Amino acid sequence: MSRLPVVSGQDAVRAFAKLGYAVDHQTGSHIILRQQKPPHRRLTVPDHREIARGTLRALIRQAGLTVDKFRELL
Repeated sequence: MSRLPVVSGQDAVRAFAKLGYAVDHQTGSHIILRQQKPPHRRLTVPDHREIARGTLRALIRQAGLTVDKFRELL
């Protein structure tokens, strides 16, 4: 298993956008992404300079990706 990359919230939003996620809205420092095609999953990405490892791992899992696949999207 490869190591998690260190990414900012904006980097993560750009990577998830390549999968069909779009910004739905923003509440405070959290960006809510919604998948345009079914199953219309929602992701909540913190808009921080560096996303915590556990949070990033959870976002990757919620999007149905592997760490390697996410690295390719960056």
